[in-house]
Amino acid sequence: MRSICIYTATRAEYGLLRPLMRELSQTGDVRLQILASGTHLSPEFGLTYREIEADGFTIDEKVEMLTSSDTHQGICQSMGLAMAGYGAALQRLQPDILVLLGDRYETFCMAAAAQVSRIPVAHLHGGEASEGVMDEAFRHSITKMSHLHFTATEPYRRRVIQLGENPERVWNVGAIGLANIRSLERPSKESLDFPLDAPYFLVTFHPVDEPGITPEEQFRLLLDAVDEFPECKVIFTKANADAAGRAINRMIDAYVAENPSRRAGYVALGVLRYLSAVQHAEAVIGNSSSGILEVPALHTPVVNIGSRQRGRIRPAGVLDCDLDRRQIVEAIRKAMTPDFRAGLAGVDNPYEKPDTVENIVRHLKQADLDGLLKKSFYSLPENTQETP
Repeated sequence: MRSICIYTATRAEYGLLRPLMRELSQTGDVRLQILASGTHLSPEFGLTYREIEADGFTIDEKVEMLTSSDTHQGICQSMGLAMAGYGAALQRLQPDILVLLGDRYETFCMAAAAQVSRIPVAHLHGGEASEGVMDEAFRHSITKMSHLHFTATEPYRRRVIQLGENPERVWNVGAIGLANIRSLERPSKESLDFPLDAPYFLVTFHPVDEPGITPEEQFRLLLDAVDEFPECKVIFTKANADAAGRAINRMIDAYVAENPSRRAGYVALGVLRYLSAVQHAEAVIGNSSSGILEVPALHTPVVNIGSRQRGRIRPAGVLDCDLDRRQIVEAIRKAMTPDFRAGLAGVDNPYEKPDTVENIVRHLKQADLDGLLKKSFYSLPENTQETP
């Protein structure tokens, strides 16, 4: 049997990987392994490894790596702990393939540990751009340490090849998060333990390094903009363990405490409750990648703030604005108009492809592992502007 190890370090990442894990667990000639780390193991971030276990999965390895600091120095210390713990875990698991998703620093450490341990890596969501965060460099570095590539659009597939990866090992399969939207029966909005008897916004904001304005000042602009819509309630999903993430979360707690009947904050909603909250929201506001990749498939307007998602392909329904209170307010007002919302139905989604999970599983099972680690740099044909 081929052993395939899924790595997950955040609640959002698990939500995307969940349908792939389910499919692998039901495949007779595959042994699924799960390595959980990062915020999954932190009480501060909700101990979300319990969600993985509640879904019926067995976690084979749990690797603690978070420090109590979210400063740049603290994250570097967490990365050092991660490298040591991941190397030891991989020696015990000895998977045939390690599956990684995205661009976070924890995932970069996992890819580096696999590179040293000589374990082939399959990478999901390579080739994308997120120019407003340091994860941009991590994503492309993970691509160079990976051997099988599953991208979300054709332009992203071409970018991975442009980075020197063999086209025969790069597949455009679509965004895996859309598999949840297609397959899961979402509960009603009443599934939240917060009364949604009025229109509401769903807000997710992650700190970004911007010249001349701190993450706290950025988030205050968002809160001031939301205050101009007193008729709407506000649900927050909190920031991850990023630099200044804890400061953003403290601001959320203070804002919710000022008016708890109209505001609520969650460390983790879980996949089903999150999708339900998205589906019934007036708008999703903030700078999360989910607002670009998954939310438009539910025909919910998105107000995307600042530079964090700059460079990603935009589906219809995403309203971009700068870190400016007035621009944010105007974008929210536009998102709430009946004409704008009506125009979201039936639009093409560039991240949508059929059988995403099934295609990933097929390639993971059929990939020839002999010589897979011996990568060579694929050079594009001379005098061409396009990749194959």
